[in-house]
Amino acid sequence: MKRRKSESRDASVVSEKAFLDAYDPGAFERPSVSVDVALLSVVDGALFTLLLQRPDHPFKGKWSLPGGFVAIDEPLEAAARRVLAAKGRLTNLFLEQLYTFGDPHRDPRMRVITVSFFALVDRGRFEAAAPSRSALTVARIAVPWEGETGGPVEVHVGEARSVAELAFDHAEILGMAVKRIRGKLDYTPIGFQLLGDTFTLLDLQRVHETVLGRPLNKDSFRRRMLASGQLEATGEMEREVDHRPAELYRFVKRSAV
Repeated sequence: MKRRKSESRDASVVSEKAFLDAYDPGAFERPSVSVDVALLSVVDGALFTLLLQRPDHPFKGKWSLPGGFVAIDEPLEAAARRVLAAKGRLTNLFLEQLYTFGDPHRDPRMRVITVSFFALVDRGRFEAAAPSRSALTVARIAVPWEGETGGPVEVHVGEARSVAELAFDHAEILGMAVKRIRGKLDYTPIGFQLLGDTFTLLDLQRVHETVLGRPLNKDSFRRRMLASGQLEATGEMEREVDHRPAELYRFVKRSAV
């Protein structure tokens, strides 16, 4: 009896090996897979992102998010971090998978499924990495819907803040990123990723108001933040300000982010 069980297990192993040896991976059509990264930052009460002007067809001359094709042996998040570093010159950011966009006609070249990510960066790092070449630009995001309605957004570029034409479905990807962080503000400490190491309660409130697209009650916001257990006072005050210095806080890092 024991020998029969052993022989059965061996037969199962051989059977699967034989199946894999004989399997033809070209028997089915396979789409290409890409990643696109929606980078978000808050600057002077507005949401900003990073865009690249496409040098080649398709959508030559239009603006797109940092993105690229995934290598055959490359994990998705590694691909997203690679394109963000290569095209956006930013590393070690908060990065989270957002949504998979797979409309059969989203890319006119071939069937391309893109796995989108969103990345958050504080103003200081965002401005330090601000592009110096014309093919790369920071763009202001204009959200035409309230709350978590969702949908495409507009982006404004240049000193004239003209509306930029976005390639592929990148207006929808940016809109999905805004919708996602609006929804996460109340139950995760995601807003702290848009601030520096230390900040005032007013800085934190302005970040929340910018992301949500609406004003918040100052007193209730402060009470809620101080009671959340996510903040700790640094014992230091603002410096070089033209108003009464406010107390500085830092984020108490936890596993929620």
